[in-house]
Amino acid sequence: MSFMFYARILQTFYKKITFLECQHLFSTLLWIDSVIYATPESQLSEGIDTNTREWVMQDFYALRKDVEAASEHVEEIRASAGLQLLEEELVHLESKAADSSFWDNRAKAQETLLALTDVKDKINLLNEFKTQVEDAETIVKLTEEMDSIDAALLEEAVNVIKELNEALDRFELTQLLSGPYDKEGAVVSITAGAGGTDAQDWADMLLRMYVRWAEKQKYKTRVVEKSMGEEAGIKSATIEVEGRYAYGYLSGEKGTHRIVRQSPFNAKGLRQTSFAGVEVMPLLPEESVDVELPEEDLEITFSRAGGKGGQNVNKVETAVRITHIPTGVTVRCTEERSQLANKIKALSRLKAKLLVIAEEQRASEIKQIRGDAVKAEWGQQIRNYVFHPYKLVKDVRSGFETSDIASVMDGELDAFIKAYLKYKYSMGVTIY
Repeated sequence: MSFMFYARILQTFYKKITFLECQHLFSTLLWIDSVIYATPESQLSEGIDTNTREWVMQDFYALRKDVEAASEHVEEIRASAGLQLLEEELVHLESKAADSSFWDNRAKAQETLLALTDVKDKINLLNEFKTQVEDAETIVKLTEEMDSIDAALLEEAVNVIKELNEALDRFELTQLLSGPYDKEGAVVSITAGAGGTDAQDWADMLLRMYVRWAEKQKYKTRVVEKSMGEEAGIKSATIEVEGRYAYGYLSGEKGTHRIVRQSPFNAKGLRQTSFAGVEVMPLLPEESVDVELPEEDLEITFSRAGGKGGQNVNKVETAVRITHIPTGVTVRCTEERSQLANKIKALSRLKAKLLVIAEEQRASEIKQIRGDAVKAEWGQQIRNYVFHPYKLVKDVRSGFETSDIASVMDGELDAFIKAYLKYKYSMGVTIY
């Protein structure tokens, strides 16, 4: 194509410029294009590379500070955890496990094996912290010795330090968990409180929040009971969360949760306050719950489970409800297909619940405890979730708050859990 052809096109779109001006403009563009293609790439990017290098160097200096801080943090944790004492305890427990009479008492043997596993896991974790920070330190030293900076190496070190800091935070949290059941899984029960349909919808939102939190922790969850609401949401639900320290983390969620929002079930969109109660108890193996409950202290009723599950579930009274008469504590079990299986599971949950309440009230025996039901109503809340007229989630006990309510409802509860555990520890409160 000729200069004249392109000049005519330019003049068609730009009516106010002359034909000679169009020719000049087009020739200028061609000259710039030829210069760019003729210039070596290294010369073109020289200015950019200089700026980039400055930014990379700044990142490197920031990374070096992060690595130094992480190294100090690791040494502090290893010292406070008593690594040497742990190693001595490991030798002692291994010698006990190797004894010929070890299995004469099965209960004590199981207890020793659990302690042995705990000590091994702790030592391995502390050594892994040391390895991770040493890997990051090696990358920093290599970078200092090299003529140029390897961006891929820096990125690897940044990821190592990020993962290490998250692991250190989790480890510090577990150090705050010293209750007898903190290492166990958890059973979380959610019940809609005051607020009608809005409360039932709120209970369903809380159920999703806890399931999402458990998934982020890589815990296994199972919805074992769910009673649907008339219009929306749920009347109640129970989930089992299987994973190490699940109960320790979730125990602070026990209480009343309050929501303030524009009601989606109100035609005028008025602001509505609703409540839901959350109960948390440890998920204990049946054989480990050594509690005797006299038959005369129990009120056992049977009903149809309802919902999905086949003809047996819907037509036969398989659901079991057990009330501990002296305390008024009640549990219900519907997930099994037979009445007997539901009764066994309900008894196990009732015993676990009574043990937790006894621990909270520092009672030496089950018969000394009183009922401890969560009242899902005004004035009882442990946490407020405000969606309108502003966005805020605030824990009444620890004072921790955030405006990122969407993340909280998607299971981002770690900051609240950490703040509560620190608050409980500082106040000297024992809530298991």
